[in-house]
Amino acid sequence: MNLRWFDCSDCGGPLHCGMQCSALVANDVGGYPVCTTIGHASGVNISIADKKNPHSGVIVKMSSVNQEVDDKKVNSSLTVTVLCDYSGAQGPHILERSGACDYATVLRHPSGCAKVVYIHGRGWGWFGIFVILMFSLLGGYLLAGTVYRYFVLGVHGIDAIPNLEFWANLPHRTQSFFASQGQKFR
Repeated sequence: MNLRWFDCSDCGGPLHCGMQCSALVANDVGGYPVCTTIGHASGVNISIADKKNPHSGVIVKMSSVNQEVDDKKVNSSLTVTVLCDYSGAQGPHILERSGACDYATVLRHPSGCAKVVYIHGRGWGWFGIFVILMFSLLGGYLLAGTVYRYFVLGVHGIDAIPNLEFWANLPHRTQSFFASQGQKFR
């Protein structure tokens, strides 16, 4: 018989602690911690403890649905609320039984504190930064060249723009280049 839940059944006994079971309880017997298994989890659900204050902690619910115990199908679960505590770990003091095979406990630990590691889709990325840098350099070149031609060389009006002929012909040159590339591949 494959026993799975504490009080309802077991999952291999103390010799299998940490190997086959998803949740463990240590009981103090004569000054020594004795491992008792809670059971296998067929599903794990992790959610935020407080939606308005997401940094307060998380709730981890491990459940095993429709297990056969004594020829009856039962649902079993262990809910661990991990509250944020930067000062250190405070283990669970009690394991509350809320149903036939449903248990809940609360512990405080730094791992319950939210930490943003990566937000997908935010920021410019390397290509966006490269494009901004190129436009900034182009703008700086045009501004410095125009100021130099206006004040030092005394060129006024639209002719103060450096290499005006090149910039005026750039769209036509680009169109001619792509037209000639298109004819090569036909």
